[in-house]
Amino acid sequence: MTTSVYTPVPSLKRLIILLSVTLVSGLNQGLLLPLLAILLDQRGVSSDLNGLNSMALYIGTFSTMFFIEKPIRKIGYKYGILFGIVIAGVGTILFPFMHALWIWFILRIAVGIGDSALHYCTQLWIVSSSPPASRGRYISLYGMAYGIGFSIGPMGINFISIGKWLPFALNTVLFIIIMLFVFKLPSIYPERAEKLAASTNRYWHTYRIAWFALFPAILYGLMEATMNSNFPLYGLRIHLSKEVISMLLPALGVGSLIVMFPLGMLSDRIGRKPVLIFCSLAAGIMFFMVPLAGNNAPLLFALLGLIGGCIGSFFSLGLAYAADLLPRELLPSANVIASIHFSVGSLLGPSISGFGIQYISEKSMFIMLGSAFTLFAIIGPMFRRNTQSQTTTVI
Repeated sequence: MTTSVYTPVPSLKRLIILLSVTLVSGLNQGLLLPLLAILLDQRGVSSDLNGLNSMALYIGTFSTMFFIEKPIRKIGYKYGILFGIVIAGVGTILFPFMHALWIWFILRIAVGIGDSALHYCTQLWIVSSSPPASRGRYISLYGMAYGIGFSIGPMGINFISIGKWLPFALNTVLFIIIMLFVFKLPSIYPERAEKLAASTNRYWHTYRIAWFALFPAILYGLMEATMNSNFPLYGLRIHLSKEVISMLLPALGVGSLIVMFPLGMLSDRIGRKPVLIFCSLAAGIMFFMVPLAGNNAPLLFALLGLIGGCIGSFFSLGLAYAADLLPRELLPSANVIASIHFSVGSLLGPSISGFGIQYISEKSMFIMLGSAFTLFAIIGPMFRRNTQSQTTTVI
């Protein structure tokens, strides 16, 4: 077993490279979800089947979390990121050359595995090397990088007028470029504690201490997958053009980018929990308001921007809160659980909302999202921090 190495603060060069990896990965996800949904809709694929096909990416993400922790402890963050880039890049470039729906399903799984690997490594590397007093700011930078990429991604839809292969090719080129920079990173490994590594109940122990901090990942996955997979279908049904849809989706990212760093700083000052509760309640109310905007594009952009501002940092703030609650040896396990939660939300979102659009109403997706975020805000006051968590060990 390779000896773990711990650095108290990420170097500027390393941080920039990790944030760049996160940005390109966010761009890839922001592009593929709406682009593939629109291409399948143009081929006459039903909304519910379209949503089920979108689940494949998150099946890949979900399945990866059951085996990724041990390999990353052995090979380190650097080679975990390189593995993720190769798998996601190869999967992305093959889409325009394959046409069978089942092959697209497999390719989405491959992209999900790649994205999962590189996100696991970048998240854990940044969180575990950030000092507690400024952890919210560091993790907000991670969230901002992902948000920038995710916001830019849907704009690639416009390139299909030149060639359906072009947006896929451009994204793969970005993966290749960023991979060259990743080679310059040092080989660093997650912190390892012998008792925790040998324990069979460390995940339950992690969950018992920090369940509330890990739940935002479910909500973020639910929102992201639902909006990017099925909002294009909702937009087409209320007679918005593809160009307008491609401009509306980035509103979520724009809103999150504006307030993500201030929210991170605020959470360092007053605590993560009150920030998460307030933002969840505000987002829930605004999700209920989206159908009332009809096809008024400026109003929709404003609402989506406000929603993005409230919950764009949900995943990263949840991780920061978990890091506040847990001893550092449990952070890899917390990251696995958060990623599984994200995958669960991402799997549920497209399937439930796709079914709702097809058989109930196109507005049902916003009722589902509004209810989920409001419920989280309601149960928030029930969570009490375990003051012994930082010193508890797993036997």
